[in-house]
Amino acid sequence: MEHHLLLRFLLGSFLIIIGLAIFLLGVDLGITPIGALLGEVVAKTNKLIIVIIAGLILGFMISIAEPDLHVLAAQVDAVSSGMISKSSIVVNVSLGVALMLAVGFIRTVYNLRLSKVFTLLYGIIFVLALFTSPAYLAIAFDSSGATTGALTVPFILALALGIASLNKDSQISESGSFGLVGIVSTGPIIAVALMSIFSKTDQIQGTLEYELTQTTSLIAPFLVKIPPNARDSFISLLPLLLVFLFGKKKFLHLTKKATNRILKGMVYTFIGLILFLSGVQAGFMDVGSLLGTQLTAINRPLVVIIGFVLGLVTVLAEPAVYVLTTQIEDVTSGYVKRKVVLIALSIGVGFAIGLSILRIITPSIQLWHYLLPGFLIAVALTFFVPELFVGISFDAGGVASGPMTATFILAFAQGVAEATPGANVLTDGFGVIAMVALTPLIALQLLGMIFKVKAKKGGVESHG
Repeated sequence: MEHHLLLRFLLGSFLIIIGLAIFLLGVDLGITPIGALLGEVVAKTNKLIIVIIAGLILGFMISIAEPDLHVLAAQVDAVSSGMISKSSIVVNVSLGVALMLAVGFIRTVYNLRLSKVFTLLYGIIFVLALFTSPAYLAIAFDSSGATTGALTVPFILALALGIASLNKDSQISESGSFGLVGIVSTGPIIAVALMSIFSKTDQIQGTLEYELTQTTSLIAPFLVKIPPNARDSFISLLPLLLVFLFGKKKFLHLTKKATNRILKGMVYTFIGLILFLSGVQAGFMDVGSLLGTQLTAINRPLVVIIGFVLGLVTVLAEPAVYVLTTQIEDVTSGYVKRKVVLIALSIGVGFAIGLSILRIITPSIQLWHYLLPGFLIAVALTFFVPELFVGISFDAGGVASGPMTATFILAFAQGVAEATPGANVLTDGFGVIAMVALTPLIALQLLGMIFKVKAKKGGVESHG
């Protein structure tokens, strides 16, 4: 059985590489231009009420379509035996995203300092966390990371760029184009925490439905995944396509060539997403669970080291990471190199997963022991780091936790939790995405501090 799993893992890796390449091409041609165009149109109205309404509609529409969120919500539903339903997670999280996208738009229009915005939002989160059950707390932070996935991030970044580009001050425009993903990431945490408080459910036990696809066929598991992934990808892209077609008819003045280019990009995104998700689910999920369970049974301390290595590698395979790092390099005219951002992200995510595995195998360590000091440090740093890096780091927190983390890493962690005596798959197996979303906030802001010191030493005016 393990031999077939290894071959499936390799085939899954191949599909991920091909799917990623096609997906990113589609994002460049289709998703990003739509986001930028809509951002400009919304900002040009110069009416706050239209900006807020656009934020609410676009936020809900793009989030409810995010494949990563559906993957996570399905896992929560399965592990909690339906006590926390998939639909309730998807709808509530999407409402949270909608509200925070509107807040993010207001922040960009009024050029409010990110340090103040994040201090307020995380202050609200810390207060809500006091009344949230541990199971819901892990899911809340995980859904925050999963929401900002392969489809949402390029769209939100382009929207931010479209709105910020209208600011005549280039410094403000540059820093204003980042931070929106970070603001949006707080919405799901607040929404799920409120779900917990209003549901008044304290104790939810979870079990891992550990089932390997019982087939020796190499291709069959992938073929089974293609139809549902095609359906989910189509549902994901349909609202965006409808908004684009409506906008083109009413207020977007595009040439036929530009229209065809965007439509072609949508088709590429659709195909790439199907291949990518099928590769991840059929090639990675089973291997992740099996690896976590078997390694934990053999040597628990070794699992922590393997978790760290997995973190270093998987962040490089996240589709949205490439979109963000490329945009950082473009917006800063090469001042912040994407390679430097990638290295900082890799190290941060490596520590995130290593520490998460350590938490699962050590009963005395709880999730809030990491999250509370971690987010307090991240928010405190916002007052000392250039505004540009504050925006970049909070965006990267959402971006690092995409489909790779929501599937392979989460499956690995749940496998570890299942094999660890005394661990609960629901409270301990979840929370990994939360950690992956946290560490880039600190890692990239520290990188910003280094840039600030270097700029001062070199007598160059600091960015942001």
